[in-house]
Amino acid sequence: MSGSHSTLPPDMDPNSVDAETAERLTQLIESEEGATNNFKGWLGYAAVGIAVAMSLFHLWAAWDIVPTTTLRFAHVGFTLVLGFLLFPAARRFRHRFMPWDWALVAAGIYVTWYLISGGDDLQDRVIFPEPMDIVVGWLLIALVLEAARRATGWVMPVVAIAFILYAFFGNHLPAPWTHRGYDAERLVPHLSITLEGIFGSAVDVSATLIILFTIYGAILSASGAGKYFVDFSFAATGGKPSSAGRTVVLSAFLLGGPSGSGVATTVTIGTVAWPLMRQVGYRADDAGGLLAAGGLGAIISPPIMGAAAFLIAEYLKISYLEVLLMAVVPTVLYYAGLLFMVELDQRRIAARGGNPNAAKGIAVESVGAMFRRGWYHFTSLIAIIGFMAWGYSATLSVLYAMLLAVALSFLSKEHALWPRKLIRTLADGANQSIGIAATCASAGIIVGCITLTGLGLKFSDIAIQAAGGSLVVTAIYTALIVWVVGLAVPVTASYIICAVVAAPALIKLGVPDYAAHMFVFYYAVLSEVSPPTALSPFAAAAITGAGPYRTTLMAWKYTLPAFILPFIFVTDPEGVGLLLRPTASMGWTDVAWQIFLATAGLAALAAAAQGFARHALAVWERAGLTLVGLLLLFPALFEAALSLPYPHLWGVAAGTAFLAWQIRRPEPSLA
Repeated sequence: MSGSHSTLPPDMDPNSVDAETAERLTQLIESEEGATNNFKGWLGYAAVGIAVAMSLFHLWAAWDIVPTTTLRFAHVGFTLVLGFLLFPAARRFRHRFMPWDWALVAAGIYVTWYLISGGDDLQDRVIFPEPMDIVVGWLLIALVLEAARRATGWVMPVVAIAFILYAFFGNHLPAPWTHRGYDAERLVPHLSITLEGIFGSAVDVSATLIILFTIYGAILSASGAGKYFVDFSFAATGGKPSSAGRTVVLSAFLLGGPSGSGVATTVTIGTVAWPLMRQVGYRADDAGGLLAAGGLGAIISPPIMGAAAFLIAEYLKISYLEVLLMAVVPTVLYYAGLLFMVELDQRRIAARGGNPNAAKGIAVESVGAMFRRGWYHFTSLIAIIGFMAWGYSATLSVLYAMLLAVALSFLSKEHALWPRKLIRTLADGANQSIGIAATCASAGIIVGCITLTGLGLKFSDIAIQAAGGSLVVTAIYTALIVWVVGLAVPVTASYIICAVVAAPALIKLGVPDYAAHMFVFYYAVLSEVSPPTALSPFAAAAITGAGPYRTTLMAWKYTLPAFILPFIFVTDPEGVGLLLRPTASMGWTDVAWQIFLATAGLAALAAAAQGFARHALAVWERAGLTLVGLLLLFPALFEAALSLPYPHLWGVAAGTAFLAWQIRRPEPSLA
C-alpha cells in the first residue's frame, strides 16, 4: 500500500524504455509534480485513508451545500496534511516520515481546527484581530509556503515572500511603486482569514472544480482510457504515410482528459510513438519537438483543460462551459497547425530520401474494431459537455460523469473499478491535486498582497506608459511578462499572478476582459515549452536521445500557432470571433470568415517554418509565405499601420498565386 501517486504515467509501458531513460523521465515528471514518498504498512494505509477522505469530502461538497469558508479551510487543511505526508522535506528524506513531518502535520490540523471553529466571530474581528489570530495566521502562511516548496520547489515560496516584504516595506520605495505600508495586524489577517488572500478565488476554484476534475482524470486513467486513446489513435491513422505524426496529434488531443499534464502526455505518447516516428524517417529533435507540442496541446484541449481554465471562469464570473466554448476554435486551430506541420514533414522526409510509407508495415487493429471494444471511454467526456449544456453546473456535471465512468468501467474485466481499486483511484485523485492546491494557496498570498497594496492597478499604468499607449506593444509586453513569470512558477500560478497584474493593462486599452484573460492563459501554458523549465521538450529529448535545447527549438516551431493566435483576438477587434464571442456588428458569417483567414494564415506560416510546401522553399519563398500568413492573420494591424486597404484580400491573392507557382513545378514521388 502506497501513500503516493506513481511517477511514470500509469498508461505508459515501463518496458518500452530502458532503465536509465525511465529514471530520467521520472525525474522530469517529479520536477512538475514533486518527488513523493512511498510508505508501506500502517503509514501507507493512513496516507491512503486521508486521501480518500479528502476525495469523499469534496465529492460530498459537490452534491450538498457546504459553507464557503468551511470548504476552503478544509481544502487547505487536507492539502497541508497530505502535502507533509506525501512530499519529503528533501530528497534524501524520501520514503521516511521524519519527526518534523509529524510536527507539521499536527500544526496543519491545529490551524484548520482554529479557522473552522472560529466561525463568524473570527471573520468579524479581521480588522481588530486578537493576538492568537496573528500567531495562527503567521503559522498558516509558513505552512502554506513550506507545502508549496515541497510540492513545486523553491521559486513559488520565494516569490510569495518577496510580495509579503513589498506589502510591509513598500512605503520606502520610490514612485510609482510606493504605497502606504502595512503592519502584521493588517496584513496577516488579510492573508490568512479573509477570502482575499490564501482562501481567495484560486483556492475556491481548487476546492470546487480542480480537485473534482483531477479525481475524474484518475478514474479515466484507472479505467484504461489513456492507453485506449493512444491505441485508438494508432488504429485511426494506421497504414497511412503520415500515420506517425498524425498519431501524435490525435492521441495528444484525446489524452488531454485523463492526463491533465503536458509532461505526462508527452511521455505516454512518446514511448509508444517514437519507434514508429524513427522508422518513417523523423530526426530525433523533430520527433521530440512534435511530441512536446502534442503534450502542450493536452493542456489547452476541452473538455478538461489546464487548471488555469477553471480560474478564468471564476475571475470572469462566467460558466465553465463558456470557457470551453471560447477555447474550441483556438484548440482546433492549434491542432490544425500541428497537422499542417505533420503533412509537410512527410514531404520533407521523402525529399531527403526517407520512407514515410514504412508505417504501412505496422499491424494495427481496425478502427471499427477498436471503437466497438472501447467506445464507452468517450462517453463520460461527451457527458460532461452534455450535462453543462442541459444547465447543470460544472461541479455536478463532472460528478455525474465520474459516476458514469465508474459504471462503464465494468464493461471491461481488466479495468473494472471494484471497491479496492476505486479506493486506490480516489486516493490517487486527491494526491494528484495536492501540488495544484498548494500552488493556489501560495498564489493567494501573492494576490492578497497585490490587491491590498494596489500593485495591479499601478502595474497596468506603468505597462501602458512604457508602451506609449500602443495596444500592440502592450500586448507584446504582457506576453513577455507572462512568459517570464511562467519560466519561474507553474502554469496555474503564472496565470493567477498575471491575471491580476498584466491582464488589466489590456482591458484598460479596450480589450474585452475575456479576450485578455484567454491571452494570459495561453501564454502561461507556453511556459511548458520554454527553457530553462521546458519540461515537456526535455522529457521528449530523454525519449528520443536528442539534445534538450535543440528539441525545445523544434517544439517552438511546432507550437507556432499557440504563439500567434492569442495576438489575433487581442489586437484585432474582430479577432474575438475566434473565441466564438462576436461583437454586435459581427454575424456568424464574419466568424466563419475569421476562422478561414486564421486557418489559411497558419498554413502559410507552417510552410514557412518548415521550409517546405509541395517542394523545398527558397529563402525568398519562405519570406513571402511569412508575409502572406501575417496579412491573413493580422489584417487590422496592416490596415492601421500602412493604410493598406483590404490586406486580407492581398494575402489571399498572394497565397493563391504562390500555390499556383508550386503546382506548376513537378511534384517528387513520395514512394
